[in-house]
Amino acid sequence: MKRKLIAAIGIAGMVVSIAACGSDKKDDGKAGSDAKELTVWLTVDAQNNWPNLVKAADAAVQKKHPSIKIKHEYYGWPDKNTKLDAVLATDKAPDVVEMGNTEMLGYMVKGAFAPVDASQFSNSSAWLDGLKASVTYDGKTYGVPYYAGGRVGTWRKDIAKASGIKAAPKTYAELTADLDKIQKKQGAKFNAWYQPTRDWYAAMSFVYDAGGSIAKEEGGQWKANLSSPESLKGLNEFKTVLDKYMHGDKTKDESDRYIVYGQGKSDLIFGAAWEGATAADPKNDKTGKLKDNLENFVMPGPSGKNLPVFLGGSDLAIPVKSKAQGVAAEWINAFTGPAGQKGLMAKGNLPNNKTDLATLKNDPATVVPATAAESNWFVPMAPGWGQVEKAQILQTMLQSIGTGKKSVEAAAKDADTAIDKVINTK
Repeated sequence: MKRKLIAAIGIAGMVVSIAACGSDKKDDGKAGSDAKELTVWLTVDAQNNWPNLVKAADAAVQKKHPSIKIKHEYYGWPDKNTKLDAVLATDKAPDVVEMGNTEMLGYMVKGAFAPVDASQFSNSSAWLDGLKASVTYDGKTYGVPYYAGGRVGTWRKDIAKASGIKAAPKTYAELTADLDKIQKKQGAKFNAWYQPTRDWYAAMSFVYDAGGSIAKEEGGQWKANLSSPESLKGLNEFKTVLDKYMHGDKTKDESDRYIVYGQGKSDLIFGAAWEGATAADPKNDKTGKLKDNLENFVMPGPSGKNLPVFLGGSDLAIPVKSKAQGVAAEWINAFTGPAGQKGLMAKGNLPNNKTDLATLKNDPATVVPATAAESNWFVPMAPGWGQVEKAQILQTMLQSIGTGKKSVEAAAKDADTAIDKVINTK
């Protein structure tokens, strides 16, 4: 997905208003089932790319509730949460709202969304692990996964061929051997793997591949885990990648990776599938060669398994102040059900569940992102995670490691200390 998913933070202004609404009330799936109006907030992705799926969900609800009026509002990602925060402090909350999955946690912690019965939604037992985690807090479900996007390896076939490489690597040993050949052939100033240092999504993939994690929950409390032997193993491998193959600015993040890739001084990137395609757009491709020379493949991990990927995506939630919660749940189920998932997959998205994901592995055009998404991870669903992201603790750690300012062990220890100060704070 061509958008940056951001953590939900800064919603303290609406906390008092929301807390007074009885967010702990039991959800029986019937409240608001006789509503006369339904307001659905989605991002412009739905408006521009799959409006027919929105209309189909509307029709399904209106068939059961002939007199209901359904209103849609569409927002861009940068301004959506500002508008949402403002309206949640009033009595005019929307009934369904689309959230980036990394935005969910801050709102769940503050009690902004109503709990839902997951069993009422199609394929909920097969929701992708990372997406399921994003709508779950303190043992309750507060949303429904909508669609997903994973990460893949993308490299230039012409660069690989110039080094005598005939096929994409299947193992990590093959990957590093290929990159060694490419680095030697292209010279010291070339990035055999352009891997931005501050890209914590990639770095944590190495951590989880090694059996580590950002943090662990023990006895109802979260504790940072980056200094564990497993996490350090992953971080050390990430540093090896930076040292051997990344010869650009060691203080950059991944936000302009596709632009840098389009400059033609790199072979491999590990990121969202859209990044390679966007780099190959004529307005970004300074080489004029990328369009017909890019190949996506599943990134192998040092563990011998596929490298687990951060699973980004969107969720749908029902604000606790909604007066139409029952109908809202019906609309979400119609929109995210089998027909909706089929339509979303036809538009290049990954589905919200493992059953549909498996069908994509039978198509050469989708087998790579579908296979990559099978192994995934998500952020710790801790009350203070938004503060961890806001403080950019992981990015600071990685920059210290990449630039050599600190050893891996020292940087991880400092990051653990910083995380532990805020991760359990609501």
